[in-house]
Amino acid sequence: MPRIFSGIQPSGELHIGNYLGAVQNWVALQEQYESFFCIVDYHAITAPYAPDELRRRTREMATSLLASGLDPAKCAVFVQSRVPEHTELAWIFNTITPLGELERQVAFKEKAARQAQVMAGLLNYPVLQAADILLYLADSVPVGEDQVQHLELSRVIARNWNSRFAPEGEPYFPEPHPKLTPTRRIAGLDGQAKMSKSLGNTIGLLESSDEIWAKLRPAVTDPARVRKTDAGNPDNCPVVFGLHKAFSPAATVTEVDTNCRSAGWGCVDCKKVLLESMNAELAPVRARAQVLAEQPSLVDAALDAGVEKARAVAHGTIEHVRDRMGLA
Repeated sequence: MPRIFSGIQPSGELHIGNYLGAVQNWVALQEQYESFFCIVDYHAITAPYAPDELRRRTREMATSLLASGLDPAKCAVFVQSRVPEHTELAWIFNTITPLGELERQVAFKEKAARQAQVMAGLLNYPVLQAADILLYLADSVPVGEDQVQHLELSRVIARNWNSRFAPEGEPYFPEPHPKLTPTRRIAGLDGQAKMSKSLGNTIGLLESSDEIWAKLRPAVTDPARVRKTDAGNPDNCPVVFGLHKAFSPAATVTEVDTNCRSAGWGCVDCKKVLLESMNAELAPVRARAQVLAEQPSLVDAALDAGVEKARAVAHGTIEHVRDRMGLA
């Protein structure tokens, strides 16, 4: 089977932007690919954090991923820091990565501009990201559009290593291709930006129906609809209509479109139908998360199995790299 790798930072409980933009796709891909899905806690420590909070968030992320449908029998779900080959390969790649390539990264320039003191880890973040991917000799990487530039750097690093240490015509590291997720961008509830926990415009994947409604009811809609009797345009309602397209059956999406344009429904009516659709998909996820919370050994076993699968591949990669580079 072709192989994929993708990672997610341990921000705690998943929100529906993560779920729709990445994890839902991972669940489908685990049936088609040899899949490695990593909770990248080493990446998380490039920003200020509290150790106990990081442990809690890592655990919550693992629980959310498993509850979403990632199956340890079909894929490897593991924590990055438990596979030391990630950082070993990252150091090796630092020795063949031009500084200019790192300084040109858009994410680095944006984040560095907001910091009084820029740490080396922020600059080298995409080198570790390349090591994450290439350690597993992944053919492709499910990513959002904002990560494509980092993936291009992974291709450059693979090319650099192959040109120096692989026999001519026999590249060892594949140049991984992006596999863009079908749902590329989820608007936040404020309608101003992408759904992001730091902006406070998200809905948590495991929130109750009442909690979801408390956030959904005031969510931004078509500004032209001042009164219930005003006709609207669902294309001007990216938050609610966008979520309908993600969660509701096709027939319901068509009904929403018709009733919005004809003022057959008010915005609250539309949101109530959306809540039903969201609950239909998310209630089973919440139920699985509850089981995992009550039986933490299930999470432990899944992560242990993931580490075993990951290290089996990672060890082979590092052994080959050391041999080709003349390392002991």
